[in-house]
This record gives sequence, structure tokens and C-alpha cells, in this order.
Amino acid sequence: MDYNIIVLDLDGTLTNRDKIITPRTREALMKIQDMGKTVVLASGRPTHGVMPLAKELELERYGGYILSFNGGMIVNCRTGETVFSSQLPAGINKKIIGLAEEHRVDIMTYEGDKIIASNASYQYIALESRVCHMEVKEISDLEEMKEYVSFPVPKFILTDDGDYLVTIEPKVKAAMGRDFSVYRSDPYYLEVLPKGIDKAKSLERFLEVTGRRREELIACGDGYNDLTMIRFAGLGVAMENGVLPVRQAADYITLSNNDDGVAHVVEKFMM
Repeated sequence: MDYNIIVLDLDGTLTNRDKIITPRTREALMKIQDMGKTVVLASGRPTHGVMPLAKELELERYGGYILSFNGGMIVNCRTGETVFSSQLPAGINKKIIGLAEEHRVDIMTYEGDKIIASNASYQYIALESRVCHMEVKEISDLEEMKEYVSFPVPKFILTDDGDYLVTIEPKVKAAMGRDFSVYRSDPYYLEVLPKGIDKAKSLERFLEVTGRRREELIACGDGYNDLTMIRFAGLGVAMENGVLPVRQAADYITLSNNDDGVAHVVEKFMM
């Protein structure tokens, strides 16, 4: 099969343990873009947090795309156009913040180029700030946060240690009902998004917009939120460091993110 599009998760996939793109991986991706192939960055990160890597890979020049917020937004890097966007209705925000209050976990969401969070110093919120290069506006009083976040947002993230989040995940799913998507993007992040928002649904919309076919699509990922796109793609690739369900669902398992696993896929299937 002639694979012309590669869709890449970021953390644990495109970037190594130091959150950087290695020279070999960058060189491979630049080569296939010179050949006319398309690079798509698909991440749970906000759009602002994906931009530094998009600039490094020159997606604006080559006409690549960003699928941010786990598929809640699609941006054409060449034109800057948002070709798809889905947000939570503002009326549900208080309920979601209330669930964080009930289960005694921290919570964050986004406003422009800032993270709105209950605890700026909490390790997993600080991690999001550092990885996405976004400042945190702390609102530690959740009653105050309920009043402040009165606008539609792409998603909320409830955060705590993974052992605890796994126990409250079914409770949050039950509370939110069928009209919302609730899943863990990392062991320590439990995300609440509009119904039907995941990376596979976003890729379906991407293909509709661009007139491309899923058969020419390679998708690479390592985490739970990559599972749908790995099943959807013409060639679903799991990183060696990926979680077990992702590795079980993949058509191919590549090397780890610390061993240029993405470069290996590009060199094997796209050159």
C-alpha cells in the first residue's frame, strides 16, 4: 500500500523521554514531506501546546494538520483555518467541576493560551503547563471556578494518581451519561469531552475535508486515547512502550519512542 499520510501522537510517540524530536526522526519526517506526503499531529494537548512541534516540523510550509484536544479541533497549518471544532456546552461546566469536588481530585481546562486549574503546583497540572508551554491561572476555590468558567471549553481533565483515577472513572462516566465522552488519556488524566470526540472520529472528519482515504493512513500511538485511531487507520502502529491494549490492537509494533520508533515506521513504510 502507498501510505501518504502519517498521524502521530506526541508524548510517548513522536517525542522521546525528554519531550523532544530526535534528529533521526525529524530528518525522516522532513524527507517524506519533501516527497509530498502529509504529517498530522494528533494529541490530547491544546492547539497552543502542539504549535512548537508543528513549527519544528514546518507543517505550515508543507500543509500539515493539527488534531488537538483529542480530536476536538482540526487546524490546517498552512492556512491557519480551524476546519472543525467541538466544545462542551457551558451549562455542563458546573457539574463537571462538582465531580472533581465530590471525588476530591484536581481539575483543569483551557482559556485561550492559558490553563485554568485548581492547583498550579500539583505535579500533573505542572506537567501539562510545562509540556504545553502554557501558563496556569489558579482558581483553588472550586465554587469560584464554577462561576469563572462560564464559557464553552473543549474539555476538562480530572487529575490524580492513576490508582485512584481508575476507581472513579466508572463513577464519572455514570454521572455524565451517554452524551459525553469520558476516558483516561494517561493513567493520571481523566478527560471529559463532547460525545463522539476521539482521534478516530477526528480523522474521519480530516479525510472528508481533504478528500483522502483511510487506506493511505498510518497512525502511531502509545496511549489509551490512541486506541481508536490505531484501529481506524490503514496501518495502525503501536510504540514498543505503548500500553497493552494499544499493542494488542496494532497491525505493527515499532521501536520505542526513545529508539526512534517513528523514524523506523517512516523508513519502512513510506520511503
